[in-house]
Amino acid sequence: MTTEAPLPSTSASPTARQVWTRARGVVLALALLLVAAVVIAVARSGAQHGELDPRSADPLGSRAVAELLADRGVDTRVVTTLEEASAAAKPDTTLLVAVPDLLTHRQQSRLHSAFADSGGRTVLVSAGSASVDRLAPGVVADPATSFGSTLDPVCGLPAARSAGSADMGGIRYTTTRPDADECYPSERLATLVRVPAASGTGDTVLLGAPDILLNDRLDEQGNASLALQLLGSHPHLVWYLPSLADGSAAPEEGERGFFDLLPSGWIWGTAQLFVAAALAALWRARRLGPLVPERLPVAIRASETVEGRARLYRKANARDRAATALRSTTRTRLAPLAGIPVSQAHTPEVLLPALSTRLHGDGQASLHDLLFGPPPGDDAALTALADRLDALEREVRRP
Repeated sequence: MTTEAPLPSTSASPTARQVWTRARGVVLALALLLVAAVVIAVARSGAQHGELDPRSADPLGSRAVAELLADRGVDTRVVTTLEEASAAAKPDTTLLVAVPDLLTHRQQSRLHSAFADSGGRTVLVSAGSASVDRLAPGVVADPATSFGSTLDPVCGLPAARSAGSADMGGIRYTTTRPDADECYPSERLATLVRVPAASGTGDTVLLGAPDILLNDRLDEQGNASLALQLLGSHPHLVWYLPSLADGSAAPEEGERGFFDLLPSGWIWGTAQLFVAAALAALWRARRLGPLVPERLPVAIRASETVEGRARLYRKANARDRAATALRSTTRTRLAPLAGIPVSQAHTPEVLLPALSTRLHGDGQASLHDLLFGPPPGDDAALTALADRLDALEREVRRP
């Protein structure tokens, strides 16, 4: 009993080296993008690390003002949850809220209820239109902000008059409260506002920018004097840094989600971009009409085309495809000679009996192996197949 040797693979799949050669450009581009993203993230995280944090000695931290307050007998405590901040609202306490716009509407309402009648002082740093309506009723944040600059107090607030010029700016405010102090105006709108509490004790101070609290700006102008007077009016200072990890920040049913917070213009703009991309894809994929044959600029001999295709088959080790092409072409030429239509040239049940009659009863088994058999196992077998097909066609054409 003999076993047939397995036919060598004739797959034209690219090798691992070829795949790497083709994909290395894309991989390199993705690697560069990843490295750039990591570098930017590290740089930005370093720049934002400890911003407005009284424990941080970074340029954007506020440890310097906390140390100066400690020298004056004011203890500073950092809190990160709404419960801690609400519990700290007392007559002998100053509550500083860093970036109140990070709080949800529910958190802002709860915080205002806690400090409104506490009798202490509340300092809101960079409170914009998203929070000022709830945390400081009667005060409106102007939508146009100003750049930080050295401004004069131009008001009667003792702390501001004592400190003199300071690095203010940022968000600007207007108020309808006649008893409010509006200081450090920028283009006629105040960047520092003090609003007395309705109960008569305590007040709320709004700072349009955090510059006077930062480590790298504290020693300039009257920044230190103004910061110490605003934050050191009570023996206790609670520094509230809002955190996304705070459980009270979880949205309630009916509150706005992420897409609700996006301006409608951004949503419509994104939709228009998708529509434009779809139209561009349709435009680039449109048919330009039927194919039009053109004369080649150089005449190429048929033998050169055959040799070129043969080299490609050999390079890809695709003996199966070469044998299939040879057999298919031979069957197509033999069908009219055997008296059958070309449409049935590839049907063994029709072609083989007609050829057997033409060849004076030659065996159909050998014809089947020749015209419909398995692919050759090596180059020598492929050459032999081509010779046998050529001999068969000559014999059928013989009168």
